[in-house]
Amino acid sequence: MIESEPAPPTPPSDQHAVLELERFLPYRLSVLSNRVSQTIANAYVARFGLAVTEWRVMAALGRYPDLSANQVAERTAMDKVAVSRAVAKLLERGLLQRETHDNDRRRSVLTLSEAGYGVYDEVVPLALDCERRLLEHLSAEERQLLDGLIDRLMLEGLPHLEDGHG
Repeated sequence: MIESEPAPPTPPSDQHAVLELERFLPYRLSVLSNRVSQTIANAYVARFGLAVTEWRVMAALGRYPDLSANQVAERTAMDKVAVSRAVAKLLERGLLQRETHDNDRRRSVLTLSEAGYGVYDEVVPLALDCERRLLEHLSAEERQLLDGLIDRLMLEGLPHLEDGHG
């Protein structure tokens, strides 16, 4: 039996809108983010057995101790289910501690354990070195401009997108 070759992609017609994915900013930002995250992950996955979501939880708690799982999800813009799974794995491995909040017994807060800080203190320099290598291709002015543009899009652009205006 001879396999048939897949049909070539149908060229866009005048009847349909055209999205040049390779030039579409949200797509490009997503691809860049995924590539950077994977590059950093390559530095800690084999060594520490951490998934990207687990590292993001640890990074958030290393910077902002005593957050609830919901607060971690908000700070990292990760799905609550993904955060919950990552927290469960990190608790099981002894990299996190969970304590009940003094004022509200229903609310628990998460912190890195001593072992968690040990991993955190080894991964942070690897992540910072990856960032340095990524940005070394830009001049100081370009880095400052990029930082400002990202801040502006985060602060001013996203609210307009979310409310349907702009």
